[in-house]
Amino acid sequence: MAEQQTSANPCLSCGACCACFRVSFYWGESDTTPGGYVPTDLTQPISPYRAAMRGTDQAEPRCVALKGQVGSEVFCNIHPKRPSPCREFNASWEKNVFNEACDRARQKYQLAPLTADWDQT
Repeated sequence: MAEQQTSANPCLSCGACCACFRVSFYWGESDTTPGGYVPTDLTQPISPYRAAMRGTDQAEPRCVALKGQVGSEVFCNIHPKRPSPCREFNASWEKNVFNEACDRARQKYQLAPLTADWDQT
């Protein structure tokens, strides 16, 4: 019988990316457009065709949808309805791919960089 490897997703105890970068996306992802899903009341316009998650377009960003304490226990309040930049952002070494932006965000909050052994998928 093969040993089953289980690793907790480090994002659930991190959230640094949600409190480090601007989350901007095409306005058509907002729920006021046909097929859109991101709650418009949690966004702000940044150009005629782009919106950003509220709280991320400032000097010390923190997404309005991020709940909890960065580096401790966090979750995204709109996870199924999060915009494309959030869907496309992976933890460093997820699926064996390094993500420098993840490590940079973690460093901002004095969190150790992730290592390749956390994701065994």
